[in-house]
Amino acid sequence: MTRAFGLLAALMISTPLYAHSVREGDIEIIHPNIPQPAVGAKAAAGYMGISNEGDRPDRLIAVETPVAKSAMLHQSTVNADGVATMSHVDGIEVPAVDTVMLEPGGYHIMLMGLTQPLVEGQMVPGVLVFEHAGRVEIEFMIDPRGGIDHSTMDHTAMGHGADQPAGGHGLNHGAP
Repeated sequence: MTRAFGLLAALMISTPLYAHSVREGDIEIIHPNIPQPAVGAKAAAGYMGISNEGDRPDRLIAVETPVAKSAMLHQSTVNADGVATMSHVDGIEVPAVDTVMLEPGGYHIMLMGLTQPLVEGQMVPGVLVFEHAGRVEIEFMIDPRGGIDHSTMDHTAMGHGADQPAGGHGLNHGAP
């Protein structure tokens, strides 16, 4: 919890011109963003902070946006040998009175099959679907490039090409 608040504070201090948030009931979405992918990229990653100020946990279960054919919840992990893997998750738990960060190297949103170029400074619509809070409309800000560039990864090896529906991809990304 302390780490999440520290990261949240760093995000808010380091990006005052870019930071934006949306509140719906007990849920606050802090700076939903997509680092600008390379020209011609077919995939991009989305990040944000999700703060739950309620007295019961909630769970992010889906994401919708017209800028991608599919949007999936993923988690990146690094094993003891230093090998990074990315896997699909069915939901992201947001404990009561806590903040969860979707960030490079952890939980994130994968946007597969981009339907338009994403340009720095642009705002693109999206909807986050929560188990209890329901649908929360957001706008992703297209941030400057930086961090892990998921758009250059070959996602076809993970079993979900840009032309496949979200439910038709393999759920064992990189698993033996």
